[in-house]
Amino acid sequence: MTSILNADLHCHSVVSDGTLTPEDLAARAKANGVELWALTDHDEIGGQHRAAAAAHAQGMAYLTGVEISVTFADTTVHIVGLGFDPNDTRLAEGLAATRGGRGERAKDMAEQLAQAGIPGAYEGALQFVGNPALISRTHFARFLVETGVCKDTSEVFRKYLIEGKPGYVPHRWASLGNAVRWITEAGGMAIIAHPARYKFSANEEFALFSEFKAHGGRGVEVVTGSHSAAEYVTYAAMAKEFGLAASRGSDFHSPDESHTDLGTLPLLPGQLTPVWELLAERIRHPAAV
Repeated sequence: MTSILNADLHCHSVVSDGTLTPEDLAARAKANGVELWALTDHDEIGGQHRAAAAAHAQGMAYLTGVEISVTFADTTVHIVGLGFDPNDTRLAEGLAATRGGRGERAKDMAEQLAQAGIPGAYEGALQFVGNPALISRTHFARFLVETGVCKDTSEVFRKYLIEGKPGYVPHRWASLGNAVRWITEAGGMAIIAHPARYKFSANEEFALFSEFKAHGGRGVEVVTGSHSAAEYVTYAAMAKEFGLAASRGSDFHSPDESHTDLGTLPLLPGQLTPVWELLAERIRHPAAV
């Protein structure tokens, strides 16, 4: 497998904060030409067996996936895990602990919104949640759009739910070292998700990449839905500088909300090592089912 492979290794289903089932995501990925797919729900691997079965039914190769929320330098950073054993007990326990604080955080968010004149946000957000343990800002955003408070989720995240605005409640997530260890000890590869989204200084970003590598992290998303063409170049260079493999994923959540559809990103730049080359033995092919 080479960098010209149409691999989409970052997306979300109703198991976390997406709007499509794993089966519908697999069909959409296949229709868009995806050859290697991974479902990476937030802090949850409960959809993995469904996703693998759906991928194989569509004739696609599959890698197990997850996106773990991490607190680093007082910022929420996401670490994608690929190619792990979905039945690994320590990974499951770590993710359960990470999910644990979401419920209380959601109630605090709703209380802030009520004080801002928007009542019923907790109950409203729950209507959009497939798994109540994974209630998130995205579900609150959908409620604010549904009730006409904002015209779309982009407006929500300008006016609410971000630092300094009503509804923002920080959460202490997993540590970087724990997240990388859970993934690697389960036989997978840890990858920094969409690095351009973190508003780090150059020194903070260098610290993130350095500590990630020291903990055993092995990849970085170079081509992803929220990166610009210039950022593809920037993070291709970062991958080379730190000796990291390169990943590619749309971060698709919903046909109505996501700017980038499954399988439609540019291919990885040349002269990088694609993560799927290092995970070749972990890829599940349809013929193996």
